[in-house]
Amino acid sequence: MERTGAIVLPPRQTKRTFNSRPAYPIVPHQTETISDRLAGLVPLQITVASQKTEDYKLFNYMLSQYHYLGYRGSVGENLKYLVRDSQGRPLACLLFGSAAWKTAPRDVFIGWTRSQREGNLRFMTNNMRFLILPWVRVPHLASHILSRIARRISDNWRQKYGHPVYLLETFVDRSLFKGVCYQAANWILTGQTKGRTRNDRNHDIQAPVKDIYLYPLIKDFRRRLCFP
Repeated sequence: MERTGAIVLPPRQTKRTFNSRPAYPIVPHQTETISDRLAGLVPLQITVASQKTEDYKLFNYMLSQYHYLGYRGSVGENLKYLVRDSQGRPLACLLFGSAAWKTAPRDVFIGWTRSQREGNLRFMTNNMRFLILPWVRVPHLASHILSRIARRISDNWRQKYGHPVYLLETFVDRSLFKGVCYQAANWILTGQTKGRTRNDRNHDIQAPVKDIYLYPLIKDFRRRLCFP
């Protein structure tokens, strides 16, 4: 039975578990304050951090070191983006991974059935981490990055996994953030979670309430996601 607003993540595809945060090797990088107008940093250099590259090592280290949730690795289909300014200085990291298995406001917005969701969930992806590095202070940078990523992520996904994605989602902790950058990038607020987790069988595990934002990548995303 589905509980309205609850997020239920898909079953893990492997037996891999994370009992502690891995100690990613330190990767030297500059930490000098970057305070400028966005126009002074463009064009941004946005790269997919592929495994066994220096970008991959830098991405892992910075996300684990500077994101408030930390980072312990990812499983399943995912893309890691490393963003630099025109001078090659790191600015941000973004991780996209598996969409939530079910969450009522999103599913109502899409209008799909349970079987359609189970068959087509792979055509969605979740922005699981978005880190603007703590020494970077540039107005409008975050929303600009989101817009740039939205224009390329489906092609990047197809190149890596052989299929596109049609809809992006993210969950914003209401107790910590207002989701301003997502709003500025035209993501759609569709509702809130109910502060439960997938392990909350007895309704006694409290989790932060999160805003649910979606971003369609194509006009007919509903038809594509509801296709049998």
